[in-house]
Amino acid sequence: MKPYKIKKSNIDRNGRGLYATKNIKEGTKIIDYIGHVITRKQSDENPKFDNNKPIYLFNLNNRYDLDGDVSWNTARLINHSCNNNADYEGKGLKIWITAIKDIKKGEEITCDYGFGYDSDYKQFPCKCRSKNCCGYIVRTESRWRINKKFKKNLRINR
Repeated sequence: MKPYKIKKSNIDRNGRGLYATKNIKEGTKIIDYIGHVITRKQSDENPKFDNNKPIYLFNLNNRYDLDGDVSWNTARLINHSCNNNADYEGKGLKIWITAIKDIKKGEEITCDYGFGYDSDYKQFPCKCRSKNCCGYIVRTESRWRINKKFKKNLRINR
Protein backbone atom coordinates (compact mmCIF):
# COMPACT_ATOMS: atom_id res chain seq x y z
CA MET A 1 0.00 0.00 0.00
CA LYS A 2 1.30 3.45 -0.93
CA PRO A 3 1.87 5.82 1.99
CA TYR A 4 -0.23 8.50 0.26
CA LYS A 5 -3.45 9.04 -1.67
CA ILE A 6 -4.66 11.85 -3.90
CA LYS A 7 -7.60 13.96 -2.78
CA LYS A 8 -8.87 17.54 -2.78
CA SER A 9 -6.33 19.81 -1.13
CA ASN A 10 -6.98 21.93 1.95
CA ILE A 11 -4.22 24.29 0.76
CA ASP A 12 -4.98 24.61 -2.95
CA ARG A 13 -8.77 24.79 -2.76
CA ASN A 14 -9.08 24.36 -6.54
CA GLY A 15 -6.62 21.52 -6.77
CA ARG A 16 -5.50 18.24 -5.34
CA GLY A 17 -2.86 17.19 -2.89
CA LEU A 18 -1.24 14.08 -1.42
CA TYR A 19 -2.44 12.81 1.95
CA ALA A 20 -0.86 10.22 4.22
CA THR A 21 -2.71 6.87 4.21
CA LYS A 22 -0.86 5.81 7.36
CA ASN A 23 1.44 7.37 9.94
CA ILE A 24 4.76 8.22 8.29
CA LYS A 25 7.89 8.43 10.44
CA GLU A 26 10.42 11.23 10.10
CA GLY A 27 13.14 10.23 7.61
CA THR A 28 10.86 7.98 5.53
CA LYS A 29 11.15 8.28 1.75
CA ILE A 30 7.58 8.93 0.57
CA ILE A 31 7.66 9.21 -3.22
CA ASP A 32 10.04 9.82 -6.13
CA TYR A 33 9.74 13.07 -8.08
CA ILE A 34 9.93 11.90 -11.68
CA GLY A 35 9.88 13.41 -15.15
CA HIS A 36 12.12 14.19 -18.09
CA VAL A 37 15.74 15.16 -17.58
CA ILE A 38 16.40 18.15 -19.85
CA THR A 39 19.30 20.52 -20.33
CA ARG A 40 19.33 23.99 -18.79
CA LYS A 41 19.33 25.37 -22.32
CA GLN A 42 16.08 23.51 -23.07
CA SER A 43 14.56 24.96 -19.89
CA ASP A 44 15.59 28.48 -20.79
CA GLU A 45 14.25 28.24 -24.34
CA ASN A 46 10.94 26.47 -23.66
CA PRO A 47 7.95 28.87 -23.32
CA LYS A 48 6.28 26.22 -21.13
CA PHE A 49 8.48 27.41 -18.24
CA ASP A 50 6.76 30.76 -17.82
CA ASN A 51 6.15 32.07 -14.28
CA ASN A 52 2.52 32.77 -15.20
CA LYS A 53 1.81 29.02 -15.35
CA PRO A 54 2.41 26.19 -12.89
CA ILE A 55 5.99 24.98 -13.25
CA TYR A 56 7.25 21.59 -12.05
CA LEU A 57 10.93 22.15 -12.73
CA PHE A 58 13.87 21.21 -10.52
CA ASN A 59 17.44 22.33 -11.05
CA LEU A 60 19.49 19.14 -10.71
CA ASN A 61 22.91 20.66 -11.32
CA ASN A 62 24.60 23.27 -13.50
CA ARG A 63 23.77 21.34 -16.64
CA TYR A 64 20.44 19.55 -16.13
CA ASP A 65 16.90 20.17 -14.89
CA LEU A 66 14.09 17.76 -14.13
CA ASP A 67 10.78 18.58 -15.85
CA GLY A 68 8.13 17.00 -13.63
CA ASP A 69 5.20 18.28 -15.67
CA VAL A 70 4.07 14.81 -16.74
CA SER A 71 0.83 13.06 -15.83
CA TRP A 72 2.68 10.10 -14.32
CA ASN A 73 4.49 12.31 -11.77
CA THR A 74 2.15 12.02 -8.79
CA ALA A 75 4.63 13.95 -6.61
CA ARG A 76 3.84 17.13 -8.56
CA LEU A 77 0.59 17.27 -6.57
CA ILE A 78 2.44 18.02 -3.32
CA ASN A 79 1.57 21.55 -2.28
CA HIS A 80 3.77 24.21 -0.70
CA SER A 81 3.49 25.01 2.98
CA CYS A 82 5.55 27.39 5.09
CA ASN A 83 5.21 24.74 7.82
CA ASN A 84 6.11 21.76 5.64
CA ASN A 85 6.31 18.17 6.87
CA ALA A 86 8.41 16.82 3.98
CA ASP A 87 11.29 18.01 1.86
CA TYR A 88 12.99 17.32 -1.45
CA GLU A 89 16.23 15.35 -1.52
CA GLY A 90 18.36 14.45 -4.47
CA LYS A 91 21.42 12.70 -5.70
CA GLY A 92 22.68 12.75 -9.25
CA LEU A 93 19.71 13.07 -11.57
CA LYS A 94 17.10 11.84 -9.06
CA ILE A 95 14.78 13.66 -6.64
CA TRP A 96 12.55 12.19 -3.95
CA ILE A 97 10.38 13.45 -1.12
CA THR A 98 11.23 12.50 2.47
CA ALA A 99 9.33 13.18 5.69
CA ILE A 100 11.19 15.76 7.81
CA LYS A 101 8.90 15.16 10.78
CA ASP A 102 6.32 12.54 11.72
CA ILE A 103 3.24 12.82 9.49
CA LYS A 104 -0.09 11.58 10.84
CA LYS A 105 -2.53 9.49 8.83
CA GLY A 106 -4.87 11.84 6.95
CA GLU A 107 -2.47 14.82 7.03
CA GLU A 108 -1.62 16.57 3.77
CA ILE A 109 1.99 16.00 2.69
CA THR A 110 3.66 19.37 2.05
CA CYS A 111 7.04 20.75 1.02
CA ASP A 112 8.68 24.17 1.02
CA TYR A 113 9.09 24.94 -2.67
CA GLY A 114 12.20 26.94 -1.83
CA PHE A 115 11.60 29.85 -4.17
CA GLY A 116 14.17 32.60 -3.85
CA TYR A 117 13.35 36.17 -2.92
CA ASP A 118 13.51 38.26 -6.06
CA SER A 119 11.49 40.89 -7.91
CA ASP A 120 8.92 38.23 -8.97
CA TYR A 121 8.05 36.94 -5.49
CA LYS A 122 4.59 38.59 -5.50
CA GLN A 123 3.60 36.39 -8.44
CA PHE A 124 3.52 33.43 -6.06
CA PRO A 125 1.04 34.00 -3.23
CA CYS A 126 1.03 31.31 -0.53
CA LYS A 127 -2.25 29.67 0.47
CA CYS A 128 -1.02 27.54 3.37
CA ARG A 129 -2.37 29.78 6.17
CA SER A 130 0.20 28.44 8.67
CA LYS A 131 1.43 30.68 11.50
CA ASN A 132 4.83 30.72 9.73
CA CYS A 133 3.33 32.01 6.48
CA CYS A 134 4.60 35.32 5.11
CA GLY A 135 1.96 35.37 2.37
CA TYR A 136 4.23 34.32 -0.49
CA ILE A 137 6.02 31.15 -1.58
CA VAL A 138 9.51 32.13 -0.53
CA ARG A 139 12.11 29.87 1.10
CA THR A 140 12.43 29.98 4.88
CA GLU A 141 15.74 31.87 4.88
CA SER A 142 14.25 34.74 2.83
CA ARG A 143 10.86 35.24 4.52
CA TRP A 144 12.23 37.95 6.82
CA ARG A 145 12.68 40.17 3.77
CA ILE A 146 8.91 40.22 3.33
CA ASN A 147 7.86 40.26 6.98
CA LYS A 148 10.32 41.54 9.58
CA LYS A 149 8.89 39.25 12.32
CA PHE A 150 10.74 36.37 10.64
CA LYS A 151 14.09 38.16 11.08
CA LYS A 152 13.66 37.91 14.84
CA ASN A 153 12.79 34.20 14.57
CA LEU A 154 15.81 33.60 12.34
CA ARG A 155 18.11 35.02 15.06
CA ILE A 156 16.43 32.97 17.81
CA ASN A 157 16.75 29.68 15.91
CA ARG A 158 20.52 30.02 15.30
